[in-house]
Amino acid sequence: QRQFVESGGGLVQPGGSLRLSCAASGFSLEDRAIGWFRQAPGKERERVSCISGSDDSTYYGDSVKGRFTISRDNAKKTAYLQINSLKPEDTAVYYCATEHYCTPYVDEYEFWGQGTQVTVSS
Repeated sequence: QRQFVESGGGLVQPGGSLRLSCAASGFSLEDRAIGWFRQAPGKERERVSCISGSDDSTYYGDSVKGRFTISRDNAKKTAYLQINSLKPEDTAVYYCATEHYCTPYVDEYEFWGQGTQVTVSS
């Protein structure tokens, strides 16, 4: 079964940091874009970051720009999201998924994992 397995979430205080990981199972990350997404209760799933499969160029949503950093290690079939200066509004389940390029359309991504919960609270 081709999917990602996300990990690294947890409960952190505002201003804290986490490093999320997503490991690919059953497929290669070569030449594939990897997106990180989040979904808060009652809200639609939103794309927060993406890294290209061709040149490692990156995209960040306005709400996370300057605080989140995406990276990838194709040899380990793993992508990462370093999240710093966490805010309560960052609370959500975080997912990763893949497409051939960094499309803004969430529904075009595939191989979704189960997600990892990030909760920011004092």
